Amino acid sequence: MGRVVELSELKREISKIRKEKKKIVFTNGCFDILHLGHIHLLKKAKKLGDVLIIGLNSDSSVKKIKGEERPIKDENTRAQILASLEMVDFVVIFKEKTPLRLIKSIRPDVLVKGGDWKESEIVGADFVKSYKGKVKRIKYLKGHSTTQIIKRIKGEG
Repeated sequence: MGRVVELSELKREISKIRKEKKKIVFTNGCFDILHLGHIHLLKKAKKLGDVLIIGLNSDSSVKKIKGEERPIKDENTRAQILASLEMVDFVVIFKEKTPLRLIKSIRPDVLVKGGDWKESEIVGADFVKSYKGKVKRIKYLKGHSTTQIIKRIKGEG
């Protein structure tokens, strides 16, 4: 099995992971143009547990959030790039606007988002805390965002 998986495959893997008493870390996002801020977040996230799972917004989901011009890279390309990173164990693509259904299926021990998110804005935070899971915010690396990169390419920033 590869690292880019369907939710049904991931659930089978999670069952094995739980039997081994390993800690599951989950984060999610569009990861449209991979940059240093993403790498920073993923390295820090991996250190919080044993298995790092990324919920990746599908192309249709990204359009709902970011607008019709996005994503720049299609979901399969983004998934393969993320799966090639040594700190990433699994990538699962979700079609909904938020990863809540995915989070409820995975039940991660640690839910991670960037420090630019307030805990009250993090989808699934209340659910994860309801079963004594942890919610962690990783310090935001200023000056590194996909939106800023796109603006610079367009000569807007």
